Amino acid sequence: MMDNLRAAANHVVLKIILALIILSFVLTGVGNYLIGGSGDYAAKVNGQTIERAQLEQAFQSERSRMQQQLGDQFSALAGNEGYMQQMRRQVLSQLIDNMLLDQYAKKLGLAVSDDQIKDAIRKAPYFQTNGQFDNAKYLDLIGRMGYTADNFAQSMRQQLVNQQVIQAFGESGFVLPSESQAMAALVLQERDVRLATIDLKALQAKQSAGDDELKAYYDQNKNSFIAPEQVKVSYIPLDAASMQDKVKVSEEDINAYYDQHKSSYGQPERKNYSVIQLKTEAEANAALDELKKGADFATLAKEKSTDIISRRTGGELGWLEPETTADELKQANLTEKGQLSGVVKSSVGYLIVRLNDIEPEKLKPLSEVHDAIAKQVQQEKAVDAYYALQQKVSEAATSDNESLASAEEAAGVKAAQSDWFTRDNIPAALNFKPVVQAIFDGSLIGENGAPGSNSDVITVDGDRAFVVRVSGHKPEGIEPFDQVKDRVAELVKRNKALQAAKLQGEKLLVELKQGKGDEAMKVAGLSFGAVQKMARAPEDSQLVESVFALPHPQDGKPVYGMSQDRQDNVVLIALDAVKPGTLPEDEMKTFVGKMEEGATGVSFDSLLASLRKEAKIKMGAAEQQPQ
Repeated sequence: MMDNLRAAANHVVLKIILALIILSFVLTGVGNYLIGGSGDYAAKVNGQTIERAQLEQAFQSERSRMQQQLGDQFSALAGNEGYMQQMRRQVLSQLIDNMLLDQYAKKLGLAVSDDQIKDAIRKAPYFQTNGQFDNAKYLDLIGRMGYTADNFAQSMRQQLVNQQVIQAFGESGFVLPSESQAMAALVLQERDVRLATIDLKALQAKQSAGDDELKAYYDQNKNSFIAPEQVKVSYIPLDAASMQDKVKVSEEDINAYYDQHKSSYGQPERKNYSVIQLKTEAEANAALDELKKGADFATLAKEKSTDIISRRTGGELGWLEPETTADELKQANLTEKGQLSGVVKSSVGYLIVRLNDIEPEKLKPLSEVHDAIAKQVQQEKAVDAYYALQQKVSEAATSDNESLASAEEAAGVKAAQSDWFTRDNIPAALNFKPVVQAIFDGSLIGENGAPGSNSDVITVDGDRAFVVRVSGHKPEGIEPFDQVKDRVAELVKRNKALQAAKLQGEKLLVELKQGKGDEAMKVAGLSFGAVQKMARAPEDSQLVESVFALPHPQDGKPVYGMSQDRQDNVVLIALDAVKPGTLPEDEMKTFVGKMEEGATGVSFDSLLASLRKEAKIKMGAAEQQPQ
């Protein structure tokens, strides 16, 4: 196998391919595993099982990543069954690769410790603030990606293992100048194409399907019609803000609060200073002598002070409270109005300080702060009442676990009722992570769909809480034919339309290659559109890949091909011209550096190919489950 790896690492074409896909390979790595899954599996790799739950979690993570990346554009892709099936297969392929690498790393004796994982997370720049690890930012970012701390640590472990394997095979990446020029010409190549699209929806509208045909398709593809777990719940919301309207504040409460917090409503003693700042002690002593002989402080400050800010105001610093007074001014120990200090050494030179005035400590009268205190007392009472109510409701929900009746009485409100919902359509009123976890973790669900136990008080956002009871439960299962008949009909018609489109496309392609395409296209009601330029991209579509797989046109004659777009429409391709890519000299150095990284990746990619070839991989029924 090592000989194959070395040979592959020196193959220019493989380097080119890897340079195009390596970024996508790194970014789309999936390591978010779930343990469990009792039913059909996704795949078995050398006897080790990838459970359906693992595939579902990885697929949902990739789906969320794509949705964040593409925004509203993802909705159109999510509605394309073919595209979502392709994404699902890519995710499963990555899970298989990860398992193969794990197995191989164990053979090599490679391992990653918990300390290495923690160190890698702490050093990741996107989890840092001002160069230091920020735990709040870390939890926020991984939460938005759909990870728990344990899931993310597992993902990081997988990445570190992969890096170790890469290092084991990637120490000899080297690219010749001729290879870099050839690669730039190929990677940055542009192709002039014209396209003719066979509209799949138009063909689908013409298709028909009988009940027997629909039932046969359903029976053959039952695993494609899995209804997700559903629940409906009763819940009691508790809100601290709503308690404020129920709280009464008396004048006695306000007076007592004022007496207990007088320090919060007072103004401390303030002093008004002026200062002259000088560079040397000798200059400061000379200025002090002038002041003692009657020189005007403000005039002398404007003439001699090195502090350009206070110099403009004749050295005056304004009113200062103890907390805002510099230590050097305090060290002057000035206590009487008009008192002059000696020479005071400071971090910026030498100072002469004068105390211009003193304003004694004073207390704001109650009348001035009355309304603010009333509001503060009301808030504090509301919070106290809120936590007391939480405790009361919690005790009631626990003591009477057969219903929410006692908890309703304790809360003074009737429980709200939800409709049926799944993990993918949580009602807005309940869409808080702790609440969703409590509902779906199984602890509140009774046997055979019967109501289970009351939850304890679930706190969210600090000032809100819920008590929840699962009033109905439907486990995941195959949907009955009658409920999915319309969906089955659409799938059958779409499959028929796709077969018809491909057959029509293949016939037209033969005519085009034989030079008889104009008349055939006219009869089919199709025509090629205007010339458009196509370039490669990190995540090329099937159509772009097909365009770049076509041979170069010769003697000015177009080359024809066939593919499908993201909506699964069959597309006929007319390739008119190929333009090699070029790079300015200053950009070529960066490009060569990326190529050398790619040469390392080729060895790694070849390792994966060898591991797949030697492995026993068996696909399970869950591999085809659509979402």
